[in-house]
Amino acid sequence: MHSSSTIRTHRTVTTLAALLAGALALTACSSSSKDKKTGADETGPATGSTVTLPRLNGANLEIAAVWTGQEQKNFKQVLAEFEKRTGAKVTFVPAQDPIINFLGSKIAGGQPPDVAMLPQPGAIKQAVQRGWAKPLGPAALTELQKNYSQGWQDIGKVDGKQYGVYYKAANKSLIWYNANVFQSANAKEPKTWKDLLAAAQAVYDSGVTPFSVAGADGWPLTDWFENVYLSQAGPQKYDQLAQHKIKWTDPSVKQALTTLAQIWGKKDYLAGGQDGALQTEFPASVTQTFTGGDQPKSAMVYEGDFVQVNIGETKAKVGTDAKVFPFPAVGSTAPVVSGGDAAVIFKDSKAAQALLTFLASPDAATIQAKLGGYLSPNKNVAVSAYPNAVQQKIAKALIASGDDFRFDMSDQAPQAFGGTPGKGEWKDLQDFLKNPADVAGTQAKLEKDAAAAYGSGS
Repeated sequence: MHSSSTIRTHRTVTTLAALLAGALALTACSSSSKDKKTGADETGPATGSTVTLPRLNGANLEIAAVWTGQEQKNFKQVLAEFEKRTGAKVTFVPAQDPIINFLGSKIAGGQPPDVAMLPQPGAIKQAVQRGWAKPLGPAALTELQKNYSQGWQDIGKVDGKQYGVYYKAANKSLIWYNANVFQSANAKEPKTWKDLLAAAQAVYDSGVTPFSVAGADGWPLTDWFENVYLSQAGPQKYDQLAQHKIKWTDPSVKQALTTLAQIWGKKDYLAGGQDGALQTEFPASVTQTFTGGDQPKSAMVYEGDFVQVNIGETKAKVGTDAKVFPFPAVGSTAPVVSGGDAAVIFKDSKAAQALLTFLASPDAATIQAKLGGYLSPNKNVAVSAYPNAVQQKIAKALIASGDDFRFDMSDQAPQAFGGTPGKGEWKDLQDFLKNPADVAGTQAKLEKDAAAAYGSGS
């Protein structure tokens, strides 16, 4: 299964990022510009408009997503542009994880949102199997095929039919580091896992703890595992494990967990040790790496491109104080794991289809790209739309991977295994972080939970 997109981006931004005032001004004035009477059924080409949308005066839409804070605020600017161009009114509905449960209760109450942003291919599959999701119409499909590589189209398909438009991607194969700490430790950006351990030792010897691990949230732990596993076991094995065609008791899983334990098992390498890591939530894992002057709580933090949003809450500048390197090669090649959020229709209408057509266009993605902390898998978004060199480098890497990326494995799994706090893979890896010596016990627990969630043998 090709895909790389949801770095559980949605959960990460519970915080308010510093946003450029200029970016805020970008759409602040747009809603007031009066719509000229064109007399036509279609809107005229607005500035930078690459997509034609129908007039939808009087139409009301609801779109549900688990985005909070700045991420939600930025997305609302994209929706405002859609309203301006079509005359429709769009309401953002805040959802909770796991979103499939949230949608289930909405649907049971007879009030499904028109569109929902699904952060897992596993969730798209469940929505289709339950008869909730509606396929893309011709206009949305044309726009999608024009702007997306085959891999990104495929991850939004179920049984060969297109349901999802991947509006937001994540490059989840990145390690962010405190540049001043690396400089004083004389540590180099690592290319391999062995180099990473050497850099960690150099940092440790200089008096700073090497890593922040967000153990209070289960999902960053799954992402650590996936990068090691993809690089070490290779893409074929990765696909098999993602589909539970091989068991978690497989020797390849033992090898990946044993490798992870070279970092997770070293108390001195983790900010606060294992216990501290288990109490560290994702936003804090980032901010504590980039605050504290010469003595930050840690020198490095692993996670996707969306880490920038949290760095934005500190005084550190991305590109100078906060730098990034690709997740090092554990096996023969460095991994490219991606995540993403796909727009899926739950209540079919001309307006819902038009919203997906817009979200599949470069126009929508370009608005959010300029606001920062966002990455689009749309290959026709100009790299120059991203606000800084680091973000541009990350966007280039994602688009350059073409179809060679792999989508986040836990996001491909049923939500009971790969997407639920305190359960399944999230909980099993938290237990492993607590006791990294217990590789076999961890494998047995993972297999038991996976078998239950996937249905025995499937």
